[in-house]
Amino acid sequence: MEYTINGRRISVDVHGAGEPLLLIHGLGGTANSWAPVVAAFSSTLQVIVPDLPGAGRSAPVTAVSIASLAGDMLGLLDAMGLQSVHLAGHSMGTVVCQHLTVMAPTRVRDLVLLGPLAEPPEPARPALKARAETALTSGMDGIAEVICERGLAPVTRERNPVVTGFVRELLQRQIPANYAAHCLALADAQKADAAAIQCRSLLIAGHEDTTSPPASVAALAASIAGAQHLELADCGHWTALEQPAAVVAAMQSFYAA
Repeated sequence: MEYTINGRRISVDVHGAGEPLLLIHGLGGTANSWAPVVAAFSSTLQVIVPDLPGAGRSAPVTAVSIASLAGDMLGLLDAMGLQSVHLAGHSMGTVVCQHLTVMAPTRVRDLVLLGPLAEPPEPARPALKARAETALTSGMDGIAEVICERGLAPVTRERNPVVTGFVRELLQRQIPANYAAHCLALADAQKADAAAIQCRSLLIAGHEDTTSPPASVAALAASIAGAQHLELADCGHWTALEQPAAVVAAMQSFYAA
């Protein structure tokens, strides 16, 4: 289905019924990035999976920011008549989730962050801007190859070519101008006030993740009151795709507690 939120046309998949779970994908992802989580939870929850503005089947954008994306997700909750949701994000989506939680704390029941970051480290900001320029001038093929090489754990690339091919396809199918807009949004991202996040939180890191290194994830978890922190072996940055069973099991335990 589609919603028009803040003047942007957003494509949203909705699966199942029950308490709502909103899943927010990361840079280069789409709603399909969450396929293992959707499959696991759509029998017990209403799983809501948007393509962020400028990603997947949502309308193109000229510019976005982390604040605008958080505002769009809050607007989606309003449009769907949802007072509160379980909230989960991946990568850039975790930054959006943190800002949304601070912006509207009563709307978030609990928070799960996969491959999370508070904000890009300073050396990553010019690299993201350079990647945006590469997307505009050279397209997505080279970017897809680099991200598969650096973003997936070696064991994933060696033993799970389906995941490698899927991540490559996700990236190659991005519209370069839209992907560049997301790169610039992340490059300019500022961290949310983690001390203001009071809901139950679970942060999951891949041991081989170079985008959100385990030490950085542990530091972020320590800044959120009462947050749980889990590290997965043989896992890079594409957490739910590389280690779906472990991610689902961790989320199930978290929700059951």
